[in-house]
Amino acid sequence: MKLSNNTTSEKMKSVRASCTNAPFGEKRASAMKHYYAAETAHTAKNDTKANKELEAAKYAHFCSIEHLAQ
Repeated sequence: MKLSNNTTSEKMKSVRASCTNAPFGEKRASAMKHYYAAETAHTAKNDTKANKELEAAKYAHFCSIEHLAQ
């Protein structure tokens, strides 16, 4: 999932696709929670908060992938 040099809307599309394709479980739920918070912030035109939440969602998602690899 590439997030650098993208607009917030593009980041949201990328994170949403990654989160929805993640395996069900705690990490996916955490990633989706952050995604929905980013969606709310983006709707409120608060891109700084939206980007922070997208980074948190990305981190939660990658943690779930790393867990599967072990």
